[in-house]
Amino acid sequence: MITRFEQFSSSVACIYRNIQKIERVEMAKYGLKGPHAQALLAMSRYPEGITSGELVKLCDKDKAAISRTVAELEREGMIRRIGKNGNLYRAALMLTERGKEAAAHVAERAKCAVEAAGAGLTAEHRKVFYAALDLIAGHLQTIGEEGLAEK
Repeated sequence: MITRFEQFSSSVACIYRNIQKIERVEMAKYGLKGPHAQALLAMSRYPEGITSGELVKLCDKDKAAISRTVAELEREGMIRRIGKNGNLYRAALMLTERGKEAAAHVAERAKCAVEAAGAGLTAEHRKVFYAALDLIAGHLQTIGEEGLAEK
């Protein structure tokens, strides 16, 4: 018999694996890698610019991963840095026209993927699902940070 934990962890892993695959396929069209998708989407919400530190928080990635992503996006002409007093770490990261195009493409493809994945769900199902998912994610984050309480 499959336990709730096995079903949950297997389903979450399957979802994550397929999201990564979709990101890889869509980003390959721009000569980029899957992890760039999330950064492009996040930056597209901040047309006035966003720092690497803010991007770390928004994407829930470590500093090194965001640093690599930013360097690669800059090298590919997707973003530019607007330095403050010569400090590039605290520089605002802004999408170039090419970056905006890629971000719009990713947003559209993500919308299509979410619609296709949620086919058959009513608005109420979706509302309950996301409320439950957010609750579980919050609890798991607390457990990850504080450990599992002993019974």
